[in-house]
Amino acid sequence: MSPDNRQTHFGFQTVDEDDKAGMVHGVFSSVASKYDVMNDLMSMGIHRVWKDAMMDWLAPRPGQRLLDVAGGTGDVAFRFLNRAGQGSQATVLDMTAPMLEEGRKRAEAEQLAGRLDWVVGDAMALPLESNTYDVYTISFGIRNVTRIPDALAEAYRVLKPGGRLMVLEFSQIPNEMMQKAYDLYSFNVIPRMGQLVAGDRDSYQYLVESIRKFPDQETFAAMIRDAGFGQVKYRNLTMGIAALHSGWKL
Repeated sequence: MSPDNRQTHFGFQTVDEDDKAGMVHGVFSSVASKYDVMNDLMSMGIHRVWKDAMMDWLAPRPGQRLLDVAGGTGDVAFRFLNRAGQGSQATVLDMTAPMLEEGRKRAEAEQLAGRLDWVVGDAMALPLESNTYDVYTISFGIRNVTRIPDALAEAYRVLKPGGRLMVLEFSQIPNEMMQKAYDLYSFNVIPRMGQLVAGDRDSYQYLVESIRKFPDQETFAAMIRDAGFGQVKYRNLTMGIAALHSGWKL
């Protein structure tokens, strides 16, 4: 390890910042083909309800342009385009090409092909022009970014004035006893499930650990404000297992 390298966390491990992106890339390349199935199993299908709640608060409108970062297999982009309707467009950006390839195989991707782009890129250095998008979303992806403030700064840059940021991420349950019960489930059940369904225990162990390392709701809301966003608010989902954060480029 070079003494000049800054360090960060990869789950509960301490790693060089320069190494984290490659390690995260390895996780998502490994789980890509089983990603949607595992999401359903891990959350008992509730991730679909959370994504619908995200769209309810977002209220997409005709003609809007969406950038969905860490967009994986397209779940959020498909919902956005179906709700926004005429003239709306979406770009799904992910650092992991196999995730985007799985998304392109989905029936919705074919139906929406004329309004949908798939781009390989890094949330901390988006290969996109400034002041371009009406909406920036990232769902269950921001906790995997090496430097979260850099990703938020990039979100601010690519949004048009008046554009909106919305982040859906696992969070912390305000009730300590319930958090302990949830941790017991997460650490004991999810890695085993990953082994059985995806043949990959280690990747799901990392995903569980990364949830516990992510800042709580108030701390993350402060990070969004520090990036320049106004009217920052959040809503807890399912007792705070997940949270929706909203901010505006004013």
